[in-house]
Amino acid sequence: MPHQARAALAGAVLGLTLATLALGPALSWGFVLIHDMVFVPDPAFSRFTFGLAGGAPRVVPSDAVVTALSQVLPGELVQKLILLAVFVLGASGVAVLVPSPGLAPRLAAAAFYVWNPYVAERLLIGQWALLLGYAGLPWVVHALCRGRRLAVSLLPAATGGFAAMLVTAVTALPVAALLRRPARAGAADGDHRGPWARVLRTGVVLGAFCLPWLVPAALRPHGLAGDPVGVEAFASRADTPFGTLGSLLSLGGIWNANAVPVGYGEVVGAVARLLLTVVGIAAFVRLGRGLPYRNGLALAGVIGFAIAGAGVTEAGRSALKWLVGVWGGFAVFRDAQQYVAPVALLAAVGIGLLAAAAARVPGAVAEAGRVPEAEPERVPAAGRDRGRRAPAGVLAGLLVAVPVAVLPTMAWGALGALDAVPYPRAWYEARVTLRDDPAPGDVLVLPFESYRRFDWNGGRPVLDPAQRFFAVPGRRVVTNDVVRVGELVVRSEDPRATEVERVLEGRSPDLAGLGFRYVIVDAGTVEECKRFADWLRDAEVVVDAPELRLYRLEPSRTP
Repeated sequence: MPHQARAALAGAVLGLTLATLALGPALSWGFVLIHDMVFVPDPAFSRFTFGLAGGAPRVVPSDAVVTALSQVLPGELVQKLILLAVFVLGASGVAVLVPSPGLAPRLAAAAFYVWNPYVAERLLIGQWALLLGYAGLPWVVHALCRGRRLAVSLLPAATGGFAAMLVTAVTALPVAALLRRPARAGAADGDHRGPWARVLRTGVVLGAFCLPWLVPAALRPHGLAGDPVGVEAFASRADTPFGTLGSLLSLGGIWNANAVPVGYGEVVGAVARLLLTVVGIAAFVRLGRGLPYRNGLALAGVIGFAIAGAGVTEAGRSALKWLVGVWGGFAVFRDAQQYVAPVALLAAVGIGLLAAAAARVPGAVAEAGRVPEAEPERVPAAGRDRGRRAPAGVLAGLLVAVPVAVLPTMAWGALGALDAVPYPRAWYEARVTLRDDPAPGDVLVLPFESYRRFDWNGGRPVLDPAQRFFAVPGRRVVTNDVVRVGELVVRSEDPRATEVERVLEGRSPDLAGLGFRYVIVDAGTVEECKRFADWLRDAEVVVDAPELRLYRLEPSRTP
């Protein structure tokens, strides 16, 4: 087996192993529903799927891909395959990217890349689409070095959507601009175009893959607006004792305190994780001098860290607010912590280079100057320096376990936070009713809030799945997209939701007059449910269960 293929296979096996350990109960039958991670059984294509209804088209094209896959596979299986793919793609890509004839250094880097605070926090906040782009980053760098298959390497990020593509662009464009030619004269691999030609080509491919998001954003009749308050709400925050910048350097710093692993702020673990990342960065700078992508990835890390830390200063927040005011699409920079992804990649490569040096693999540092695919398949003599290398080889092997040891609460679904549950039977009954009724009219979901804590989901916060679950032909499911972060409120981006919210402020809102045929109440306090029942006292209760109540308004009142 060729050297690179063996490394990719070993990395994939390690990624699958770590994925099983990290996901744990999430791999049982059912759906993991937490924060933005919303999967439903038998999803249907709708205007929302393609970003033509609701707020900004953030679910494009990820929802369309999931819906298409769910036509041939159970939705539960689609979700699990995607989550496993994050670990397998990321680990195998880094294993290929690290230059070393030995597997142990490659696997040490792979373990760090898929088991760190960035991955843990993004899993807990449910941003699987962003993690797909993160997993594809090493493959993008590898494709740029080889000068081919760039479009194929961008498919994970393209599936993830606009945010994943921008994180990828922050990495890919500097690498394309500063890519070195292969160190060995006459090497077959490597992109021999000039830097401007490489940047132009890379930019064109990146732009083409952003079109599925940009086109529906441009077609919105009311334009794309963004609330500058989101800059404050989603700014990076300190989740370690080292402040915001120290947390970002540890690959943490997410804005949502509920997405932080248990015990993450403990001093001993925080120090260990910070040291591990800093050591990886230092090793990348010191040992990776011959890497063709070294300068580009280093610049990408600096740019990404600067974006992530922009919200720390008043000047940075003002600049981001101005950008969001100019065009709502720039709101993708509000959740700034996600841009430390290239820092995680270069630190992972540095860990691999350090492991190779520790194991004293012959030519490990010298091989760093070679394009990965051009490495010779070289196996050291069986008995050469065996006694001298064996202890170092054990050390390199132990490095594979270090990321797990310093972040143990990422294991077993973040200690049960990621758990798979079935949807209640009442939800299926309601969907059948909506689908079989020929009368026109949309569906309103109450309470009119974006996130829910269902008892049947273990009380975990989740973006209301109703918009996807009850998507049936001919009906639009209207939910609220207002986001509340502490005392901050990020306004709705959906004009229809804004209109509904204004009407709901009255004592007896005319929901049928707003074009609704059905109203779903899937949560709410006792007081809220009583108020909704008063609003809907003349409506027919079609489904009445503890998990959900479905009201049908009189057809004669529906315009």
